[in-house]
Amino acid sequence: MPSDYARIEKAISYIEEKHLEQPDLDELAAHLGLSSFHFQRLFSRWVGISPKRFLQFLTIEHAKGVLDETRSLLGATYESGLSSPGRLHDLFISVDAVTPGQYKQRGAGLSIAYGVHDTPFGKCVVAVTERGICGLAFANDDPHKAIQDLKRRWPGATLGQKPRVTRPVADKIFGNGAPQKLPLHLQGTNFQIKVWEALLRIPPGHLSSYGDVARLVGNESAIRAVGHAVAQNPISYLIPCHRVIRKMGVFGDYHWGSARKKAIIGWEAAQRFG
Repeated sequence: MPSDYARIEKAISYIEEKHLEQPDLDELAAHLGLSSFHFQRLFSRWVGISPKRFLQFLTIEHAKGVLDETRSLLGATYESGLSSPGRLHDLFISVDAVTPGQYKQRGAGLSIAYGVHDTPFGKCVVAVTERGICGLAFANDDPHKAIQDLKRRWPGATLGQKPRVTRPVADKIFGNGAPQKLPLHLQGTNFQIKVWEALLRIPPGHLSSYGDVARLVGNESAIRAVGHAVAQNPISYLIPCHRVIRKMGVFGDYHWGSARKKAIIGWEAAQRFG
């Protein structure tokens, strides 16, 4: 039987295909093979608001408005030297980047434990070292690609599947309890690290453009390089690359699927506005 998230993802993919027609509740429910009542209840339980309200969060005009709001918010917080206000992930995340010498070693002598876990947005692979979380990738039904990507990024490391080690970490990330300190162990170029740290400043329920992020890292002309760094983000969700969209309000691609990107954005917006 499909998971709740799988059904929601299918509904969002259908909305993407039919967005100009603004499909109603009955049409979405029929596409999933559910009654309208069951679909409405399932959707509202998962995201906290109705499908119609959720669809509004995914429209271009709404995205443009959120972009404008976030632009002024990020400017104010950076000018004051403060992190983003409110209950934000970056208040509970510390970044530990490898040194240039360690970067060249590509994880030689490092031990990485990984596990596959269920989340509200489908299965994910969580990977940790003794210094912190070094990988988080959504995996759909087959985690093999995510594990191969982990091996490619840390070719010198010793990897072991240890779900008992990673389960508490996954629970801290996706659980409903109070936020807890989550150290990240990042491997990337200096520019990539700067971009990923900038992403941590975008509050949940807000969006930013690639140009905004380029300005935040001090290089307004580096939009393409920023886009590449965002695409190379090794720790999905915690480093919120899903909150970056094109300046015209178009959501764009996402390494872990455009439907999942819209699901996370819509869910975060619902928590903020719902």
